[in-house]
Amino acid sequence: MSSKILVIEELGFFTKREGWKAVEEGRTKSTGDKPVNTSGGLLSRGHPIGATGVAQIYQLVRQLRGTAPNQVNGARLALAQNLGGTGAYSALHILERV
Repeated sequence: MSSKILVIEELGFFTKREGWKAVEEGRTKSTGDKPVNTSGGLLSRGHPIGATGVAQIYQLVRQLRGTAPNQVNGARLALAQNLGGTGAYSALHILERV
């Protein structure tokens, strides 16, 4: 199972064992009802250890400012989640445009 599907199910965005269907239907695209990895995700950046979290926050700030290349219209809340190592730890940040 891809980590994207695991994460969107565990965060409660989609029912368990149904996340793949949401991805197939385009619901996680920047134009979907639950946009995920609008910048292409960490692997699209080469996943450099340590810099991935900074890249996530940078992307979220751009989304909230309305300046991201794959802009989510009306972005007001943004969430960054990173599953580390063998899955032994996870970091989560939630940002809000105020």
